[in-house]
Parts: sequence; C-alpha cells; structure tokens
Amino acid sequence: MKRTIFITITILASAVMALCIFGASPVGAKTFNLRYSIFFPPTHDQCKAGIAWAEEVEKRTGGRVKITVFPAGTLTAANQCYDGVVKGISDIGMSCFAYTRGRFPVMEAVDLPHGYPNGQVATHVATEFYRAMKPKELDDVAVMYIHAHGPGLLHTQKPVQTLEELKGMKIRSTGLSAKITESLGAVPVAMPQPATYEALQKGVVEGTFSPIETLKGWKQGEVIKFTTDCSAIGYTTAMFVVMNKKTWDALPADIRAIIEGINNEWLDVHGKSWDKSDEDGRAYTLSLGNKILPLTPDEEKRWINAVRPIIDDYIKGADAKSLQGEKAVSEVKQLIDHCRKVYDKKK
Repeated sequence: MKRTIFITITILASAVMALCIFGASPVGAKTFNLRYSIFFPPTHDQCKAGIAWAEEVEKRTGGRVKITVFPAGTLTAANQCYDGVVKGISDIGMSCFAYTRGRFPVMEAVDLPHGYPNGQVATHVATEFYRAMKPKELDDVAVMYIHAHGPGLLHTQKPVQTLEELKGMKIRSTGLSAKITESLGAVPVAMPQPATYEALQKGVVEGTFSPIETLKGWKQGEVIKFTTDCSAIGYTTAMFVVMNKKTWDALPADIRAIIEGINNEWLDVHGKSWDKSDEDGRAYTLSLGNKILPLTPDEEKRWINAVRPIIDDYIKGADAKSLQGEKAVSEVKQLIDHCRKVYDKKK
C-alpha cells in the first residue's frame, strides 16, 4: 500500500514538473485571456513584432497568459486605441500618440524634429524619455514600452528640393509633423496612415511626411514619385504599447516580472524592425522608378532654421503649463546623443 502511494505521488510530481518545464500551465493555475488592438495591418513588420511579443508572453508564462491580437484597427481604430485600453474594450493597445494631438503634451517632445538617425535610436530614446519624465498623462494605463520610427521624410508626387517648391502643397501630416509641414510653407492635412494611400491616389493630398518604410509597408510608393531626403530635420512618431491598468494589476507578480523583461527586449526587436523596414522601403521605392532627392548643404540649413521655432514654441507652451518644456527637450537631446553612441558601438 505504501509503495503504491509513493509511486502515485512520484508520478504526479513528475507530471507537474514536466508541465512547468515544457511551458504548460500547472493544474489549477488561472489563465488570463487578453485582447490586443494594433492599428498596423497584419502584413506590416510592426504588427508582426507586436504579435511576436504576444506569443513570447504566452510562451514564457507557460500559457498562463493568452493574447488574441486584433490587427488593422479591427477592435479599436487608430485614434481610439488608447481610450479603448483605458475603457477596457481592449486589454492592450498599440498606436501613435500623435493620433490624439494635444492629449500627450509631454510625450510630444519626442516627436520634435531633432534629427533622429534611425529607428533603433528613436525607440530607445522614446522609452527612456518616458521612464525619466514619468508624465502624468499616461497614469491611466500601464506602459509596456514605447517604440518609434526612423527619420520622417517628405514623399511627394512632384520633385521638391527647395522651400519654394514645397510652398502651398497639401501634405498629409499628423501631430507635430503637421507643424513641421506648416513651418516649411506647405499645408498640413491630418489623417492616419491607413487613409493616406487613397488620399494620395485621389489627389486629396500631394505628399506625405513619414518614414521611408511607409513606401513599402503601406504601399505608398505606388502613389508618390519622389522622396526628399530631409533627414537633418528628421522627426519621429512615438508609438505606445499600453495595458489596461486593472488588467495589469490583476496579473500575478511573477507574470508582471516576466512581461517587464520581455518589454525591455522588445525595444531592440522594434528598433531593428523599423530600420530593416526603412531599408526595404528605400529599395522598394527605387525599384518602382521613384527618385530620392538630396538637399544641398545651404538648403538643408534653411530647412533646419525653418523648423527651429517649433522646438522653441514647444518649450514656451509646455513651460506655461508647468510641464517642464526645457527639461523635456534637453532630456530628448541627451538621450539621442547617448543612444546614438550605444548604437554605434553595437554596429
């Protein structure tokens, strides 16, 4: 009898150990089923990175967290994604701060035309900036991480290499990129990325400000002819990955620790993905016969001087609201220098 009991206990203990080792949930462990809203289409590399994050969470939690991804804004639209997380329509959301302009005034400092060199640097700057500043505007969610694209460039249907050629053109731009458009003498037209292709195709806009990856990722290379390499004023667009606060607080401490570890790893996943997408976007647009036009050194200085008031106005406006605008801009610049050095060492 005792031998039988011993054998039974041994078998059960081995089964539980095997379940833990091979990633299955222990018997009786609660499973958390979460919904993840992503505005990118499923074919886009950033959506794929988000899906890979969800799969990694499920894997490392041994199936205790299962995440269903809703791409292409099928659960919540791009400009409703954040509120969808706050209200619990989705448990997790990925979208752009810029789609709800004015709601995230501190985070807007990241999007300013600082001359970002690539997506790796921009992504690390965006997340480290949030962690350093801890803006109250994000207190109603749990921030997983923030990622950001490489330098935003000008893509148009006619060649633009001077401010005079750009003057009066209708350019799709969102958030602070709309101010960049205006400062350069063009007319900003706000709209999310999913609507841009049709707007360019129908002539609603004559160009768009965005990273070069959109020319392939959103197929916009089919409806533009030229890219102006204005990387000297390269801005970025910070994109949040946030979780409903009640959902986050309900997760056991060990699961939260696992997710936080994955979050840190996924900064490089997104950053590298952005840079690979930029390389692919450049190759794709050139394959279509489109041209990439440089600015002369003198013209480049004109563009830098034209957008400088945007940064100054941001500082004044933020300081007037007691949001430490000078500190925010200084923090971003320091982080760009630091992250650029780290990136250069990794190459």
